[in-house]
Amino acid sequence: MNKTTGRRTSWLLLLALGSLAALSVPTASAATRIPRTTVDTGRARGCVMVYFDLGETLVHTAKDESVRYMPGAAEHLRALRARHIPVGLITNVPSSWGTTDAERAAKLKEVIDKDWADKRPFAWSDFGDRIFTPRTEAERKPAPALWERAKKAAGPCRVVYQAETKDEVQAAGALGYVTYLATRPHWPAYLPVPLIAALARLPFPNAASARVS
Repeated sequence: MNKTTGRRTSWLLLLALGSLAALSVPTASAATRIPRTTVDTGRARGCVMVYFDLGETLVHTAKDESVRYMPGAAEHLRALRARHIPVGLITNVPSSWGTTDAERAAKLKEVIDKDWADKRPFAWSDFGDRIFTPRTEAERKPAPALWERAKKAAGPCRVVYQAETKDEVQAAGALGYVTYLATRPHWPAYLPVPLIAALARLPFPNAASARVS
């Protein structure tokens, strides 16, 4: 895909999402009728799953090695939770931390929680077993392995990837993710949740990549 075609695709996607998002933002009286977009409850209308990088995308490590949420991260996760949109992590950790994703995720939680300084606990329960980490050093991002495994786990759902690193956003986009470069100055810190929810209502999930930027 050349740059001109890529820009046209992104703008068409934004227009489509904007139209759908205008219809999908609930009023206060309709808050209890927010449509679910999970695989189990949303197959008829489609579904979407949102993956994140962790460091400097959702959490920040300060000079004193304390760890806390990036600005807006807790609120973004809460808004996704309110719409029943499943989330996951695709993050590099040492492969020596365990022989399974679950073992490496447990070690990751231990490391983060040890230095956690935010007054709000990190929302580990939102991610469930959707924490993808390298099985070998060769699988570390920007190698495609983690994104491929995460996309397979999402089944028929459209997949979104948000990270602060351009190289990762480009790599994920090449694999069919809708991507967003997070935490940029003068831009929304994260892809607005009404637009993410609208993705579930677009046809042909995962048919082509698009970068919202």
